[in-house]
Amino acid sequence: MRLLLVEDDDHVAGALSAVLARHGFEVTHVRSGAEALQELLPAEPGSAREGFAVVLLDLGLPDQDGFEVCGRIRRTSQTPVIMVTARADVRSRIHGLNLGADDYVVKPYDMGELLARIHAVSRRTAPEESAGGEEGGDEADRAPSGGTLRLGEVTIELLTRQVCVDGAEVPLTRKEFDLLALLAQRPGVVFRREQIISEVWRTSWEGTGRTLEVHVASLRSKLRRPALIETVRGVGYRMAARGA
Repeated sequence: MRLLLVEDDDHVAGALSAVLARHGFEVTHVRSGAEALQELLPAEPGSAREGFAVVLLDLGLPDQDGFEVCGRIRRTSQTPVIMVTARADVRSRIHGLNLGADDYVVKPYDMGELLARIHAVSRRTAPEESAGGEEGGDEADRAPSGGTLRLGEVTIELLTRQVCVDGAEVPLTRKEFDLLALLAQRPGVVFRREQIISEVWRTSWEGTGRTLEVHVASLRSKLRRPALIETVRGVGYRMAARGA
């Protein structure tokens, strides 16, 4: 598995590359956002570069912020991106995921956890890549089929994957839409955390729980309906039966 490591600290990068190599990864290390984009993005329209399975992206880069790099990657590529950073605040997590990052790991981290997250995102995106890299390939297959869901002033178009609040479209990431659609199909029904993670993230690894919390917080903020998704303590989440 080829992996692109974007990290300006040579000491950190050297230690991490050594561990990843022992676990079978072929690591390409770059120190700046510009170098990362050069590795990932085609030099000319219609050309292609040899792909990476995953990108590990530090946010504190010398030439540009990692958020900007992630945004530019996501505009032209579906390569999975895991942000690996010391920024632990929830706003940064939400911003990173909104930009299209597939996961967000805070330093210092357990190496076993990072490896599990790398394998998790690579498994989730494998069908998309095998289908020819078509944008949204496996996500579209997972989306609920047909119909329109309405929860108060929130409208969810399942086929087109569009969400509107008070008639205005609200842009959501792929995982945000899948999470919203799952809950919205059965308002009032409690979905266990494990069930949501299994159906939306296609993994049973419980470390994904923090990512679930961040996605729920982001949905509440974007939809401007904090009470729409209810937390059932110790169990999971449910969509408010009458909307909010």
